Amino acid sequence: MNLHDTMTREKFEDVAEEVFEGLPRLFGDKIDNVHIIVEDYPSEDVMHNMHVSKTSLLGLYQGIPLTHRGTWYGTNPTTPDKISLYQANIEAVCRNDKEVSDRIKEVLLHELGHYFGMNELEIRNAMKNFK
Repeated sequence: MNLHDTMTREKFEDVAEEVFEGLPRLFGDKIDNVHIIVEDYPSEDVMHNMHVSKTSLLGLYQGIPLTHRGTWYGTNPTTPDKISLYQANIEAVCRNDKEVSDRIKEVLLHELGHYFGMNELEIRNAMKNFK
């Protein structure tokens, strides 16, 4: 995307919220203790720990997947899981707002797949149903 075509942060967050709110109840009701944040790029720590460049990552799930949470989960104050959406990187692979909106949906659903404990192959197979 050209610089003048970038979405405002507010609009980008609104699209992400619409995607999240539009999830089927079957999934949405199971999501607990997750914050979705929008940043331009991954942090230095994320880049170092994941061995990625500043521009290669579109989103990231950080936390304890639902499938790994035992009865102990939540018995003490628990830091929320985090899904990061990297706005500048998403916009860089899109040509217009429609593509940005579609990519936000794709990336958010992908990262939610990790929240639900799915591996990359399982996520790719599940994503075929959303296209």
